Amino acid sequence: MPLKIDTVEEPDINLTPMIDIVFLLIIFFMVGTKFTEMERQYDVKLPTVSDAQPLSNLPDEMILNVKSDGGIVLNDEQLTLDELQGKLELAKQNYADQAVLIRGDASGPYQHVMDVLAVCNRSKISFVSLANRLDPQAQ
Repeated sequence: MPLKIDTVEEPDINLTPMIDIVFLLIIFFMVGTKFTEMERQYDVKLPTVSDAQPLSNLPDEMILNVKSDGGIVLNDEQLTLDELQGKLELAKQNYADQAVLIRGDASGPYQHVMDVLAVCNRSKISFVSLANRLDPQAQ
């Protein structure tokens, strides 16, 4: 009985997908350079401003300090809960994603911190965090 010997096929590399991708990248970059040329064709002198702030700056989070006696301090200003709610609502109108950091005194009652959290909730502030510190003896 004769044995059939199969011929080994040499592997070949299909370059068609790689060539397609290269052509697509070339077209993408050619179109992109056309847009930048269109913008340069107008000789426009932009106005200058002396004290403008960048529009992309995000506001810092508001830091509320809650003292052990229940006093609330925002930017070195003593506030009541009603005044705090007004300031938070104004901040929320100016920037929808305004963040608040609450620093409650560890020796004070937790109720004072909960009152401030309730004011944040009524003002529709959704980014609230509570400050803490690590205990070096716990490690």
